[in-house]
Parts: sequence; C-alpha cells; structure tokens
Amino acid sequence: MPEEALETQDVQELKERLEEAREHGEGGADRKANAWTLWLSLSTAVIAVLAAIASLEAGANANDAILRKDDAILHQSRAGDAWAHYQAAGIKSVVYTTQAASGPPDLAARWQAEAEHERSVQKDLKEAADAEDVRVEEMDEKAAHKLHVHHEFAKSVTVFQVSIALAAIAALTRRKPMWWVSLAVGVTGLVFFAMGLSLS
Repeated sequence: MPEEALETQDVQELKERLEEAREHGEGGADRKANAWTLWLSLSTAVIAVLAAIASLEAGANANDAILRKDDAILHQSRAGDAWAHYQAAGIKSVVYTTQAASGPPDLAARWQAEAEHERSVQKDLKEAADAEDVRVEEMDEKAAHKLHVHHEFAKSVTVFQVSIALAAIAALTRRKPMWWVSLAVGVTGLVFFAMGLSLS
C-alpha cells in the first residue's frame, strides 16, 4: 500500500506540474496578444498626438488666411480712396485748365498753376494707388496660400481620426489586420501632415 500511495502522490505532483506548464504556455499566448495590443495603444496615442498638432496647425493657418484677407480688404479700401482722389485731382486739373483758357487773362496764370499743381498731386496719388493695389495682390496671394496649407492640415486631421477609429475597432474586436489597416491610414494622414509642414 505505501507504494501505491507514493505512486499516487507522484502522479498527483506530475499532474500539478503539467497543469502549471500548460497555464504558463497559455500565459505566453496572452503575453503575445498583450504585446500587440500594447503596440496598438502606443501607435494610436502617437496618431492622436499628430492629429492634435495638425488640428492646431489647421486652425492657425485658417486664422492667418482670415487676417491676410482682412489686410487685403484694408489695402483695397485705401487703394479705392487713392483712386477716387486721383480722379478728383484729374477733374480739378481739367476745370482749372478750362478756366485758364476761357477766363480773364489776369486769372489765367493762377488757374494754370492750380491745374499743374493738381496734375502733380494726381501723379502722387496714382503712385500711392498703384502701391496699394500691389499690396492687395500680395495679401490675397498670402491668404490663398495660408488657406491651401490649412486644407492640407485639415485633411490630415480627418485621416488621422479615421485611423484612430480603425484602431479602436481593432482593439475591440482583437483583429490584428484591422490594426495594420489603421496604421496604413495613419501613414496617409502623415503624408498630408508633411505636405502641410512643407508648405508652411
């Protein structure tokens, strides 16, 4: 009987060891599964950070575009004023020239001098108006460029958000291929992000 008890005890120990080994084997699979979910979490966090940065850049560039467009409107208003003064000086010059030609000789010299003065004022006003027109074009071009940069960053934000959603689906369903799709979409967002940075 003692031999049977020993054998039973040995068998029992062997069963316990086999059970522990099996649990460790399954634990290894869990660790392996946890390893890719760890990478999933880290990649999603990186994509979320990039999305936040892209969102800030998109907003900043949109604000810059608005400010530059406002500057263009201001310069357009100044150019309009300068052109109005230019036309007024031209009209005054014609009026003085006409009066000098048809008026009394004692006032003709004075009116002719006034006509010359208005022509010189008109020349200065034309230069000012032309300069304002150039500024309007510059500001419009800068506003359009900033808006283009804004669109590149906005596209990257959208694509990053899709990537994050796909990563969430991968985490919930425990489907590793979905994570790879999420990473591929994230790389596409990174391309738009890099294009925005290169245009800034």
